[in-house]
Amino acid sequence: MATAFTPATHIRCNSPRILPSFVPASNSKSAKVVSWNAASNYVKLQVGPGGFSGKPLVVRKPWMKRASILRCGTMEEIAAEKSLIEKDAKGRMEKTIETLKSNFMSIRTGRANPAMLDKVQVDYYGTPVNLKSIAQISTPDASSLMVQPYDKSSLKAVEKAIVSSDLGLTPNNDGDVIRLTLPQLTSERRKELSKIVAKQAEEGKVAIRNIRRDAIKSYEKLEKEKKLSEDNVKDFSNDLQKVTDEYMKKIDSLFKQKEKV
Repeated sequence: MATAFTPATHIRCNSPRILPSFVPASNSKSAKVVSWNAASNYVKLQVGPGGFSGKPLVVRKPWMKRASILRCGTMEEIAAEKSLIEKDAKGRMEKTIETLKSNFMSIRTGRANPAMLDKVQVDYYGTPVNLKSIAQISTPDASSLMVQPYDKSSLKAVEKAIVSSDLGLTPNNDGDVIRLTLPQLTSERRKELSKIVAKQAEEGKVAIRNIRRDAIKSYEKLEKEKKLSEDNVKDFSNDLQKVTDEYMKKIDSLFKQKEKV
């Protein structure tokens, strides 16, 4: 089987490697291949002054008795491109999950948890700092928190920051530590918190979808650059959807766990 080429012919590539053995069907002096360059799924042939004779150019594969059409493969390059984009997408999705966990932990429930104070910012000598970076936070029991600043002179600033937060807690400053007692949640307050948790869960899902969209755009860009085929983009998008579905399930699981608390 053979095919004829014009002086600048683009050839579709599918096989796992490029085969450089070009043999003219006849009269080897009438056609001279000067160079070729591969751009993933395509190869461009450039010919010297002599040009082609117009007779078929045949590629003979050493492991086949019959000649076949020129095919080049860049499976390794395609796999590398997919791995790079998918790895970036997974990394961003994982960060989204971690952020969601942190947000859920900071929402007050009926049980004391040091993470509830994670978002409290203290004006420490004119500089806003995270509370947990300047104080030790512990849970003496299931319904209370104890905040012990490393620098006792910051007690007033810590107390003020807690009062200014949206936690709805009243700090008790005894001059050494600050104690916080968590009141029982009313049914109305629980409904409000449930809405907040549901909203944050949906925001997490939107973030995951946006990450998927960005990854698909990267695949489509490579397709326009002739580095991926249309089939490649379709297959990779399907694989990416499976990854996206996994992270959506993680968000649903976190949401259900938080609702039970």
